[in-house]
Amino acid sequence: MQSRQSGTYPVNKIPVLKSEPYLFYIQYLTTNGSHRFLPLNPFKLEAFLPANNRLVSRAIMTNTSISPIFSRKFNVRAAIATLVFAAALTSHAQEFNAGKPLGTTNEAGERMEMSANVKVFGSFDFCESATFDPRRNLILAMNSGDRTDPNKNDGFVSLINPDGSVHTAKWISANQEGVILNNPLGSVIEDGVLYVADVDHVRSFDLATGKPLKSTHVPGSTFLNGIGVSKNGTVYVSNTREPEQVFKVNPDGSSSIFAKGGPITLPNGVEMDMDGNIVVVNVGSAAVITYNPAGDIVRVERAVEGGNDGLVIMKDGTKYVSSVKFGSISRIRPGEAAEIIATGIPSAASMGYDSIQNQLLIPMNPNNGLAFLKL
Repeated sequence: MQSRQSGTYPVNKIPVLKSEPYLFYIQYLTTNGSHRFLPLNPFKLEAFLPANNRLVSRAIMTNTSISPIFSRKFNVRAAIATLVFAAALTSHAQEFNAGKPLGTTNEAGERMEMSANVKVFGSFDFCESATFDPRRNLILAMNSGDRTDPNKNDGFVSLINPDGSVHTAKWISANQEGVILNNPLGSVIEDGVLYVADVDHVRSFDLATGKPLKSTHVPGSTFLNGIGVSKNGTVYVSNTREPEQVFKVNPDGSSSIFAKGGPITLPNGVEMDMDGNIVVVNVGSAAVITYNPAGDIVRVERAVEGGNDGLVIMKDGTKYVSSVKFGSISRIRPGEAAEIIATGIPSAASMGYDSIQNQLLIPMNPNNGLAFLKL
């Protein structure tokens, strides 16, 4: 059989290895843009890429792709050792398990939850909203996943501890039976149910188990975003793109247009106040609009800045508004002018309120982070 020599091969069309001394290859890019493979002979100490060529971030070992980086001149045996070690790590990597707190499987094959003396931060993938479950003292963070494909079904819900560390990286995820989450944005909890705005559907999940309950299509919607729920289970959800309006979704699944026109301009965050009114903030203006359940405007207040996304309403009627465009948090006390209480929060999105730690939970969507503001 012939040994494969250094040559040009189509990308992702790597020939199968035959009987040959070269088990390892470095892929590089020539000056004319073609990909070539440099065989590594373990009986030689050093190897060189041809002059003026660029190493690409891939090495080949027995037809398996991994990603260590080498300079143009490198020690062949050290490179091979690195490839073997990297391949071993890749073959034994343990990913986050959907529905379970962070943990791994030990050598004996037993699942081990992460010990209490370790904290992990992160696990976000375009987190747009956060809501709080006081029964478990946990934050629920919505993660949109790949936003270039609104039907990819790769969204997920993380459980976050009040200090920002990760409890369960993927509590609700598409690889669980019956779960569909394409691009979850707004979220709210009411009467033991988690409601999520997801493209053109409102989806609901059991708050205790995470199991899916209902999935309601909203005809005419194109980009469902902020969401609020009344005590009787009626959902009010904004459509931030055309048509710019707020939909009403009844418990039986029927829907209608609740509000449009007037001061509405790119509606986003939706929240219920203590009187059962529906309050809406707008990306296109600083208007904070309060509607009664009949759809009549009760009042229009204004945040300090526009470009607003999130809304939290306290029991005393104080409103907190986050500006996703300008990164500020406005506070509007009843009967008073708005004031800014925090600034410089990149992409301050749909906020939640942690009623136990008394803090605002502020997702920073494309920045894959969650900010905390103590009140």
